[in-house]
Amino acid sequence: MAGSVKFNIDGVTINKRIAESIARNPLRPALSSKAGKEWITLTFRDFDERVRQFSLGLRALGIERGDRVALLSENRVEWAVADVAVLAAGAITVPIYTTLPASQVAHILADSGSKAIFASDTKQLAKAEISSARCPDLKIFITMEPGGAKGDVMSFQQVIEEGSRYKAEEKFEERRDSVRPSDLASLVYTSGTTGDPKGTMLSHQNFAAAVGMAEIAFPIYPTDSFLSFLPLCHVFERVTHYLSLSIGSHTSYAESIFKVQENLAEVQPVVMQSVPRLFEAMYERITETIEKSPEKQKKVALWALSVGKKHADRLNKGAIIDPLLASQHAIADKLVLSKIRQRLGGKLRFFVSGGAPLSAETADFFNSINIPILEGYGLTETTAPLTCNPFHRAKVGTVGTAFAAVTLKIAQDGEILAKGPNVMSGYWNSPGATHEMFDSEGWFKTGDIGRLDSTGYLTITDRKKDIIVLANGKNVAPQPIESRLKQSPLISEVVLLGDNAGTISALVLPNFEKLSAWGREAGLDFDDHTSIAMSTEVRKKIKKEIDGLSVDLADFEKIRKIALLAEPLTIDKGELTPTLKVRRKVVFERYGKLLD
Repeated sequence: MAGSVKFNIDGVTINKRIAESIARNPLRPALSSKAGKEWITLTFRDFDERVRQFSLGLRALGIERGDRVALLSENRVEWAVADVAVLAAGAITVPIYTTLPASQVAHILADSGSKAIFASDTKQLAKAEISSARCPDLKIFITMEPGGAKGDVMSFQQVIEEGSRYKAEEKFEERRDSVRPSDLASLVYTSGTTGDPKGTMLSHQNFAAAVGMAEIAFPIYPTDSFLSFLPLCHVFERVTHYLSLSIGSHTSYAESIFKVQENLAEVQPVVMQSVPRLFEAMYERITETIEKSPEKQKKVALWALSVGKKHADRLNKGAIIDPLLASQHAIADKLVLSKIRQRLGGKLRFFVSGGAPLSAETADFFNSINIPILEGYGLTETTAPLTCNPFHRAKVGTVGTAFAAVTLKIAQDGEILAKGPNVMSGYWNSPGATHEMFDSEGWFKTGDIGRLDSTGYLTITDRKKDIIVLANGKNVAPQPIESRLKQSPLISEVVLLGDNAGTISALVLPNFEKLSAWGREAGLDFDDHTSIAMSTEVRKKIKKEIDGLSVDLADFEKIRKIALLAEPLTIDKGELTPTLKVRRKVVFERYGKLLD
């Protein structure tokens, strides 16, 4: 069992935390987004004024306490204004991923009974309008797109203007401050890897506890700046967003996945969080640059990284840094490590990673350049944080120790169980599903398999639902094997299959760029990605890579059959959830025949 620190959250709401921060930091920068080539910034006072007017505008349009308001938009300042304004009105936000198709948007709008929707543009608004027949409660449509206000659709600015004219009997502050910690703040719909998404009911207390625990866990300060990249629909990003607003920090919204590195250089954040894929892409780009360097520079860079790793390993173990290593590290940092950090803005103190396993290779690299990735673990149902690796006390391969008010234990079948003030009250409209998520003693069943070591560090071994049961009854945990295989530079993605089969098979997305280069050296001509995926020589090469990385696996865990994919798995085709988790059932149904 881990975690038992007392944590006082009595009487705390997200409304209260943000209001107190605005009062302390009226002139500090709060939020920034890029318009053209310029970053436009709102101070906390500017933000407060927009929130007030938008919140009153919603009330003028008929939004009452407990009403649900959907947010269907990419990250931007208006998203933050609308979210906090809805909470201040005593209503409930329903964030929806913009990548979802209209059918899934319709399910969420109908299930939540949303009364209003706030959409970023015509494309997103069209999804809501298509859904309106299934959603009799949906009456208010708001767009952020200039010129998008037509007919029943209002613009963001029109709602602001409604609020500036509205004479409310109950003042803005009275409504905002009357919200109780137990009141629902948001319905956050799960990714739905095994069925329709369910609305996780998260209260103000849940969010306030998550924010408070993160504030204790991480070395962050009001003068810090954050770069927001993950969608604000993702509860992981939402908690960090509230944390920044609550302590008076400055958050800038990344333009897109393609502009992240450019935005890092422009914004120079101290903190950023993401899923592992982004960090792995950064790592691959930097190491490819090193590999292509002249031999002398490459040798110096590799030496510097090895020194950086030794230094980080001793730091994380709490060991003394001897004078020789300290001297070597100073030289390595001046020659190489500081220059790599400069490419990422130059001021990063740490990254936070969650949502999927982080490879040890990627973690070691960022540790070596003194931008540790603090890998953590949590679920939508636990308002994100359950555990995280402590700053300068990280154990690579684990997801760290329990947050301040979280208690963990491992069930007899290996499932991780949790209790804490951040655990949801249940699923919206789903008492049966809610009941299934808690045991008889009130422990939340995470659905993940793991183990706690003697010092309280948690290691995730797999998803309980993802366990592959072979025809001989042997159980195989796919995620650790998949993470291991992705260490190969020739493999971009891999999905293990084999439920009820005799052996384990794998669908592999090759690294087409590296295999094209290998093909040229081997005298093979590839016209496109399909020709690479169909090549017998490539399949043999990939199988050899997999066999080399599987030497110490149990015989029944080893991959006997592989098939190569010609294109990546996508959210649009339903193969990945919006949080980039693989829908194994869909993948098997779509590509299983390739293995035959």
